Amino acid sequence: MRSELVPAGVGEMTYEIRNIVNVAERLQKHGVKINWENIGDPISKHEDIPLWMKEIVAGEVMQNDSWGYCHTRGVLETRQFICEMTNKRGGARITPDDIIFFNGLGDAIAKIYGALRAEARVLMPSPTYTTHSLGEAQHAHAAPICYRLKPEDNWYPDLDDLRNHVKYNPAIVGLMLINPDNPTGMVLPVEMLREIVSIAKEYDLFIIADEVYNNIVYNGEKTVPISDVIGDVPAIALKGISKEFPWPGSRCGWIEVYNGAKDERFAKYVNSILHAKMNEVCSTTLPQKTIPAIMTHPEYGTYLQERIERYEKVSNVAFEELQKVPGLMVNRTNGAFYMAVAFEDGLLNDRQSLPIANPELRELVEGLVNAPGVAPDKRFVYYMLAHTGICTVPLSSFNTNLQGFRVTLLEKDEVEFRKIFATLAEKIKEYLAS
Repeated sequence: MRSELVPAGVGEMTYEIRNIVNVAERLQKHGVKINWENIGDPISKHEDIPLWMKEIVAGEVMQNDSWGYCHTRGVLETRQFICEMTNKRGGARITPDDIIFFNGLGDAIAKIYGALRAEARVLMPSPTYTTHSLGEAQHAHAAPICYRLKPEDNWYPDLDDLRNHVKYNPAIVGLMLINPDNPTGMVLPVEMLREIVSIAKEYDLFIIADEVYNNIVYNGEKTVPISDVIGDVPAIALKGISKEFPWPGSRCGWIEVYNGAKDERFAKYVNSILHAKMNEVCSTTLPQKTIPAIMTHPEYGTYLQERIERYEKVSNVAFEELQKVPGLMVNRTNGAFYMAVAFEDGLLNDRQSLPIANPELRELVEGLVNAPGVAPDKRFVYYMLAHTGICTVPLSSFNTNLQGFRVTLLEKDEVEFRKIFATLAEKIKEYLAS
């Protein structure tokens, strides 16, 4: 082309959670059995959707109004239902006009960061979910600004680091958190959540709280939604049904705005998000209409609890296996369904490998991992994939300098799950010794 089409650096951004699928599919064609542990899709891991839930969806399909446009903010009856759920907890109060539905939280995230002026920065955790870090970086045309999550301390946020970033960088206008966290599985203690709110209040910032996993918590932990502790600080909470029902293919999520009218600049910002949604008319009607009936169904609580108990059980299996490996920083997963594992600094290098018997596959992997600028943990992940078929994601792809990997806890076959993590533990030792 006669000139550059995109801002500097944009073409270099990658979404490794999906990118590794391309390589795994090539290996699969050569007979490698793949264990897909890279993406948080319960359906791909054979989660059984109960008949009563399918019947609710089928019933809504039969209604003509589920085939049409809805209000730009979303289906009114569903927004009223969500308001009642939020308001009955006694924290921040909202109205249906404080809720906007999106075609998945990826859509919401793009519009939340896209509505900011480029000079306004949102401080986010490191490591963090790639969609957030890419969305913020693309709006600012600059690398994300991050506070540290501590692998040596349950992946809790380094609040001193967070405060110093805010104190010495006046471009920061907002703080982002994910609770429970993706990729680490950490659940924020309420005291830390209150401290983050306190920092936001002191420096006149708003908060973005991604709470899509808010009801998937275990090992004795409890989550506190940001609305319960926000006070009068402006905030946006992101919620959805993709992980909880689970219905990731619905592409249905929403934001709740707290204290939206208490700051004129924040109100203008939220209005710009709404206007960006207006350009699309609305989000998909059908999944929105099913939410009240599914969430109030007498079997919903039992169904969700059964899934949570399974995640708790396998989270402990994964922890027990991997904590035996010297050189790994392993924390027990207490929420969502991911585990992030970091290698101690300097443990990985560009000479380590695992044997790959097929010469064509070995050439493929070596071509990928020996390219300039490939992170050591990406090298590890690709060798592990080709050698064992276990598909994980490099931790460095989650906006962090830490080297490691993220793995899901979604495999339903307990025998297979134990085999996956026993194999990981054994092969990590072999890789480090190579």
